[in-house]
Amino acid sequence: MGRRQENEKEFKVQSYFRLLRYARPYWFRLTVGILAGFMVGGSLFASFMLVPDLLNAIETKTGIQSPHTNSAAREVVEKIESPDLTEDEKVQEIEKLLNPDQPDSKLSRSLQKLERYKERFGLPLIIGQRSVTLTWPVNATLPLVDEAGRMSWQFFSIFVIGFILTWTLKNLGTYVNRYYTRWVGAKVIADLRNEVFDKLLGQSMKFYGKMDVGHLISRCTNDTSAIETSVANTIADLTRCPVEILACVSAIIVLSWQFQNYTLLIILAVGMPLVVLPIVILGRKIRKIYKNSFSRIAEVISRMHEVFTGILIVKACDTEKSEMNRFRQVNRKYFRTVVHALKMQLLMNPLMEVVAVAATLVFLVYAYSQQVELENLAVLLLPAFMAYTPLKSLAKVTTYLQRSMAAADRYFDLIDAHTEITEKAGAVDLPGLNREISFNNVVFAYDDRRILDNVSFTIPKGDLVAVVGETGSGKTTIANLIARFYDVTSGNVCIDDIDVRDIKIKSLRDHIGIVTQDPILFNESISYNIAYGCPDATMEQIINAAKLANAHQFITDGRHNDGYETEVGEKGFKLSGGEKQRVAIARAILKNPPILILDEATSALDTVTEKLVQEALNRAMQNRTVFAIAHRLSTIRHANMILVLKNGKIVEHGRHDVLLKMGGIYKNLYETQFQINPEIVTEP
Repeated sequence: MGRRQENEKEFKVQSYFRLLRYARPYWFRLTVGILAGFMVGGSLFASFMLVPDLLNAIETKTGIQSPHTNSAAREVVEKIESPDLTEDEKVQEIEKLLNPDQPDSKLSRSLQKLERYKERFGLPLIIGQRSVTLTWPVNATLPLVDEAGRMSWQFFSIFVIGFILTWTLKNLGTYVNRYYTRWVGAKVIADLRNEVFDKLLGQSMKFYGKMDVGHLISRCTNDTSAIETSVANTIADLTRCPVEILACVSAIIVLSWQFQNYTLLIILAVGMPLVVLPIVILGRKIRKIYKNSFSRIAEVISRMHEVFTGILIVKACDTEKSEMNRFRQVNRKYFRTVVHALKMQLLMNPLMEVVAVAATLVFLVYAYSQQVELENLAVLLLPAFMAYTPLKSLAKVTTYLQRSMAAADRYFDLIDAHTEITEKAGAVDLPGLNREISFNNVVFAYDDRRILDNVSFTIPKGDLVAVVGETGSGKTTIANLIARFYDVTSGNVCIDDIDVRDIKIKSLRDHIGIVTQDPILFNESISYNIAYGCPDATMEQIINAAKLANAHQFITDGRHNDGYETEVGEKGFKLSGGEKQRVAIARAILKNPPILILDEATSALDTVTEKLVQEALNRAMQNRTVFAIAHRLSTIRHANMILVLKNGKIVEHGRHDVLLKMGGIYKNLYETQFQINPEIVTEP
């Protein structure tokens, strides 16, 4: 149990890094987005550094206090009565108190800061004692103080403009960061969808025999959508919010040092873990809950897919209410998991807000008790308040990230499934069928159940070989092994003594055409379905194939208004059974394969339609090697060889008349069908 949990934990960690690897091809855009995030942090920090100067300018005087106030007068008296100062020193100290332009004044500190900005950024300024001169784009001199002794509005405007510029850079960086990181996120999801679709197309038929189609659809849609919503929205916040928080914390450290007030730093050091703790604890639970919810929604989709595809039976059996109740039960389970995740998700923000408000009020109590000036209080609290927004965003990111990782776990679980038919290194192209198809001691097992047991036979070039037998005897399995939809468990299937496993898959299947009992059509035009697999076919070739398949007449006689451009609907529901069969035969004729596999295409048709389809099949079989799965024995009377299967073994083989004389299983099957279909005896 412990080992299993350890493996699951390792898999979850790997999911993070595997997801990140998909962004590697777009490193340039991602780098631009990350650098823009750093620009946001830098601009935010610069803005905080300008706040004290803006607050200084709003004060009544640029010096400490008016000399007419009690506090200023008291300081002057203290200097005069000080026994430790000489007369000259007393004059200098009193001059400093009364003169707002001394180096210790707030205005002087602002000038020093402006001088540093000038040197750092190469600003076109000449800074004097009582004025600042702008040298570009025009020459202009700005006074530092006005007649009332306050900072002049022109000088104040410099800090305002600086603040606007830094804030503009911050928002520009935010835009660039979000655009490029979300672009990368959206592109990564597009790549994930392409990959999972390619992966599913490459899986073997055994895989599709085990998997529920509804669950596959859910993993391709809901799971990737969850990753898309999370990744596209979180990459931007993940690359920007930590930098913003760092900028705010750095500003608090610098300003605390300037004002010699470290209380807020201590409160943050204690409060920050309390803010982060619920994010970490709840985040772990959210991932597990969302993984369960994705499994539940897959069941919902699976139920819908199953009912809608079998809607005819549902209505015929009058089970609508029963299906409604079953669906409601499945949907209710999904709803409960969503609500559970929602409770965990919504709990984060209240917990964070309680801690943040408590920390702020503790600091305010301390500041009140120490009589901290409002200016200092505002300067210290502003970056703390600004840090709360990215912290909340990170909490939201955690929720989205855990949700996406839950979906990613399921996604990679699907990607890591390896049931596909693999192509050997050095596989060869099939030059054609020159002699025969041979089965040599073939054994095939499915989930430890043996379907074919030591089957051997040969199909000479140009022959029609048919197989009959009860349901589950292995007839379709033989056809699937010829096309290599499955690989044999033991023995081999050869074409001209070349094992099909040594042939390139595309080359093998280019030589094979298949017409199934239940024809598969796509919701496209008739011409598209005929030309499916032959994208370069001309309209003339499509029409010729349709004529050979007895399909041209029903396509063009007005029954279908758009002719060859008529959309056939979901699974071809706009066409009749016989029309669908003839379109499928036309597709096989257009492909013109040397090997043709037929899964009895006339068993569910009326007599007139069956005749048309059979004529089309006879044309399709000309000059081809044919393997036919027979349900109506009347269609294989002229086969070169008939194989009779029972429990995965060939129990009889020979021509039609020979098998009848043997008086075995084939004769019993024939007589059974003769009783049901008396017309068989009159056939030539």
